[in-house]
Amino acid sequence: MNMGLAHKLFLAILIAAGLAVIGTVLIMQWSVHRGFLRYLDSLEKTAVSRLAAKLEQKYSEDLGWHAVRRDPALLGRLAAASLPEHGPHPGGEPEGEPPPGHPGEGAPPVPKPLPPPRPHPLEERVFLMDGDRNVIAGQSVDIAGSELTPLKALGNTVGYLGVVPRTGLSDPPQQRFLREQKIAFALVAAVVVLLSAGLSLIMAMRLVRPLRVLAAATHHLAAGKYATRVPAASNDELGTLGRDFNELALALEKNERARRRWIADISHELRTPLAILRGEIEALQDGVRQPTPEAIRSIHADILRLARLIDDLYQLSLSDVGALTYRKGGLDLEEVLEETLDPYRQEFAAREITLREERSGEGTARVFGDRERLQQLFSNLLDNVLKYTDPGGVLEIRMDWSGASVVADFQDSAPGVPADELEKLFERLYRVESSRNRSTGGAGLGLAICRNIAEAHGGTMTARPSSLGGVWIRLELPKAGR
Repeated sequence: MNMGLAHKLFLAILIAAGLAVIGTVLIMQWSVHRGFLRYLDSLEKTAVSRLAAKLEQKYSEDLGWHAVRRDPALLGRLAAASLPEHGPHPGGEPEGEPPPGHPGEGAPPVPKPLPPPRPHPLEERVFLMDGDRNVIAGQSVDIAGSELTPLKALGNTVGYLGVVPRTGLSDPPQQRFLREQKIAFALVAAVVVLLSAGLSLIMAMRLVRPLRVLAAATHHLAAGKYATRVPAASNDELGTLGRDFNELALALEKNERARRRWIADISHELRTPLAILRGEIEALQDGVRQPTPEAIRSIHADILRLARLIDDLYQLSLSDVGALTYRKGGLDLEEVLEETLDPYRQEFAAREITLREERSGEGTARVFGDRERLQQLFSNLLDNVLKYTDPGGVLEIRMDWSGASVVADFQDSAPGVPADELEKLFERLYRVESSRNRSTGGAGLGLAICRNIAEAHGGTMTARPSSLGGVWIRLELPKAGR
């Protein structure tokens, strides 16, 4: 039979409580039994001391053990008189006789004689020995191991008072007392176990309730219901688990939305150039347009844009899964930037974009990286400037390697990007203006690829507003050897 977590937790708590109660009861019973025996022993020691004093007095009066030898029962009577609970009969009158002054018929009925009192266990265990250790009175038992008390008279040891060791409780009242204590302990244990069972059941159900809610929410999450959330108001481990579950569900929900948006954007990006190509080719087939060199160049340009989009998607997918190949080594980042920038100078001049450059730092801007991937990163940044910066604008490039990192800043002029959308520039297929012409705006994959390349080199890439009115892209890479 499969047991649920609540039942397992209930049994665990109940077994632990039951073992604790049983152990406590056993220890208490042992302690009470031992303490009761100590109490009886202390009473017996007091009685033995009194009995020893009486025997010494008796010896001094008789100048010997003559009275005890004539009447061996005298030792038992003296022992009974020495016990703390023994004393003279109340009222001083013998039992079984009618009280005086009430003769005749009006007298109360004569009580029946009581049975002789049961001798105290001490009376049956004491014995008397003379100075030569010969037993005079008492039980004729094996006295080995008995405790002997010397009896002195006139400065000499005249005998020994012995007590046979106790082998158990033979007195019925004493046995009844211990039996009642054991019953009381058993009742207390039963009540505690029942209370523990009730409390453990309530506790188990209370602890398992949030786990059941979390399990049900997990099933919903596995079924694709990413909007599922669980209450997480407590500050214990279950509350932390609930909050972590909500964070996981939120991340999955965001990823699902991003995946759907990604598929929709990819479809849209691919459909547009394909629709243009289809229209141009159908126009050629229908004779609407003639296969002139200009028409062929237009089709070729559309094919190149489509090829660039597919290549960007491929590069981005490789960088996302970490499958881009990197051949890293020590290189001068300033030199890589200059090599990448040289082919773009004429294009900047053609668009009348002023290029400003500034370098600062001692030695070389040496980093550990892949030259080809870093050139790809710089090319994407420069392409964005050519696509987005208005003609007659400015591009300012600064590189500083005076600190622990090599920092490259790219600031361009208008148009700018709203501050709340700067971080979205690194998202796939994101454009500030969704209606912007794709022939100039691109597919919105370049900066996403740039950030992946920067992170693969242990660096960072951020975007912020530029003082020139455009966008400020900062690339920061660690220096080689640090």
